[in-house]
Amino acid sequence: MATVAFVLHAHRPDAEELVARASGWLAQRDHAAVVLDDDGVAGAGPGTVDLAVSLGGDGTMLRTVAWAAPRGVPVLGVNLGRLGYLTEVEPSNLEWALGRFADGGYTVEHRMMLDVAVQRVDGGAPPVRHLALNEAVVEKAVAGHTVRLAMSIAGRPFVTYAADGLLVATPTGSTAYNLSLRGPILSPRLRAMVVTPIAPHMLFDRALVLEPDELLGLTVAGPVAGQLVVDGVPAGALEPGDHVSCRAAEHDARLVVFGRRDFHAIVRSRFKLSDR
Repeated sequence: MATVAFVLHAHRPDAEELVARASGWLAQRDHAAVVLDDDGVAGAGPGTVDLAVSLGGDGTMLRTVAWAAPRGVPVLGVNLGRLGYLTEVEPSNLEWALGRFADGGYTVEHRMMLDVAVQRVDGGAPPVRHLALNEAVVEKAVAGHTVRLAMSIAGRPFVTYAADGLLVATPTGSTAYNLSLRGPILSPRLRAMVVTPIAPHMLFDRALVLEPDELLGLTVAGPVAGQLVVDGVPAGALEPGDHVSCRAAEHDARLVVFGRRDFHAIVRSRFKLSDR
């Protein structure tokens, strides 16, 4: 018997209808279904879960992965959003996908995640850690001002940016916020970090591609405060002297796929590219 946990978009009635339908399908086959709300996703959740199913768009998928990755739970994405870069199936195919999973007719695609740690300037408390599948952004907290960010690579100073912020993306996240900043698109199966400045007020404005284990450090140099945003969710204010570090996380996201994903075909489709 398998246990399937569903994570729903909070404001999508069709997601609730889909869970009810899928739960009945699972019960008829002696499988169990549970629903994780926002507290469940952030907290311990159920004891044993064999599969987490995300019902929403890429935002719901990011929340699901953040819960599932440390627990080694594979994630199936069902697209109820607009773009659905990360999702694997449409709602009409959910029962088919659950059947394929139960029969072992699937593969797991591993995606690198970021381990993001925040160390306060006073050093009194241990670092606060976050997992990111797409990106971590250290940005200005005050409109009309830039933020100064001293960046180090592998413990060695690199440059101090004056910018609206700096974005650190995974290969998966290279097609998200990073893309809108004209950062490079990376194959999602690579293991690397992309560092892209946001509206830099300096001549050096190029993105950097770093090895996944090169420890990247960002210190708010002041005098203006900053803030941290992880996968689109605010993660706290940053005072001058606070330090954010990023490197490849210990845990990968484990995405359930049926057949090989053609990443380049997805890019062509989403951006309506054509041969000339």
